[in-house]
Amino acid sequence: MNWNWSHVDDFMPLFWDGVQLTLKALFFGTLIAFSLGLVWAIAQRSERKWIRWPVTAVTEFIRSTPLLVQLFFLFYVVPQWGPSMSPLTTGIVGLGLHYSTYTSEVYRAGIEGVPAGQWEAATALSLSRRRTWTAVILPQAVRRVIPALGNYVIIMLKESPQMAAIGALDMLGQAQGYSQATFTYEAISVVGVAFIVIAYPASVLLRVLERRLVR
Repeated sequence: MNWNWSHVDDFMPLFWDGVQLTLKALFFGTLIAFSLGLVWAIAQRSERKWIRWPVTAVTEFIRSTPLLVQLFFLFYVVPQWGPSMSPLTTGIVGLGLHYSTYTSEVYRAGIEGVPAGQWEAATALSLSRRRTWTAVILPQAVRRVIPALGNYVIIMLKESPQMAAIGALDMLGQAQGYSQATFTYEAISVVGVAFIVIAYPASVLLRVLERRLVR
């Protein structure tokens, strides 16, 4: 098979559109996943059963359901009862909501890894519950789990092509459409290389960060 560079040149405008959409979905989806995951983790430690049990049930349900099914539900079913969302917004919400249930487990492990003496010290100093969380527990817990959270960013990147199923044309969605229209394979190859170029340096950076944080 010969590589036809003319097809690559023609595909590049679509490719960059796909890159922008992928990075937007990844950025905002990560914000949702990290912030909502922390909310889930704290709520699951609540002393109130009426908070803890429903949150646990919801996170377990979301974690046990395929991301693609959730994207279809958000895009096709939710508008029957409420406002509809664009494909990109649906992809962002879907990625963020789905992976918030995984980051919640990461936060939970970090919180449980904080020595019991830190809780006791906060109690001895008569710190309020909010002050204990914000000044003592969370700074230590988050520092411990940053590398694990970073891994989920890479996983979200690799899962982002599923958004194409609802019309959000990320890098792979653009390549698939172009390849089907032109009966060529170069666009798929470009996207494959792009994922490697983005994901591999990120994974190396995470390993470096992990080594520094565990010192």
